[in-house]
Amino acid sequence: MSDHGHHIVASYDRDLEAIQAMIMKMGGLVEAAILDAATSLERRDEELAESVRRGDKAIDNLEEKVNEECARVIALRSPTASDLRTVLTVMKISGNLERVGDYAKNLAKRTSVLVQMQPVEGASGAIRRMAKTVEGMLKDALDAYIQRDAELAQDVRMRDHEVDQMYNALFREFLTFMMEDPRNITACMHLHFIAKNIERMGDHVTSIAEQVIYLSTGVMPEDDRPKGDRTPFENIEVDE
Repeated sequence: MSDHGHHIVASYDRDLEAIQAMIMKMGGLVEAAILDAATSLERRDEELAESVRRGDKAIDNLEEKVNEECARVIALRSPTASDLRTVLTVMKISGNLERVGDYAKNLAKRTSVLVQMQPVEGASGAIRRMAKTVEGMLKDALDAYIQRDAELAQDVRMRDHEVDQMYNALFREFLTFMMEDPRNITACMHLHFIAKNIERMGDHVTSIAEQVIYLSTGVMPEDDRPKGDRTPFENIEVDE
């Protein structure tokens, strides 16, 4: 390879490293947002909830930067097929991270409403456990991306079923609370939307894992992952 060719490869590698650093920073912010949003609900901490809501802007800004850098690399570097796959995968991962951040922000918004209401026994702890499960999936999905580990990504993909089962259990629990005491209805509806937001987070994290599998193997998973969300509200529109 000529010196010019080496220079192009080195420049491209530097560009990818910079984009990858942004993705990991974005992932760290999203992981923190998930846990902080759930913690704010459990502790009835409006200040922490507000911090999550404000922090979403930084996540949005990083997604914009990632997209701009990816577009610049495509325009200037003319990447090969495999390198183009990397750039496009990164764009999709950043989009999924941004959506998870939005759901964390929405969770924090409802926390600010719920602190004004009578707590529903055991609900905030169950929500936190569900959020912690999704945060763990996201951490592993990002590790799988860095390591190009299709096996770890597949493990993340399968764990989404656990999140769906947790959501279904919470849904049934909230229905019971509402039937037992109509005064619980408003709080339980807010809690249901929170649980649904977290379930949707799991779907986006699973999408990240599937992109990692595609990046590592060149093939998207064809088998349908087990889907445990079978409540009457499985297609309900949640906060965007």
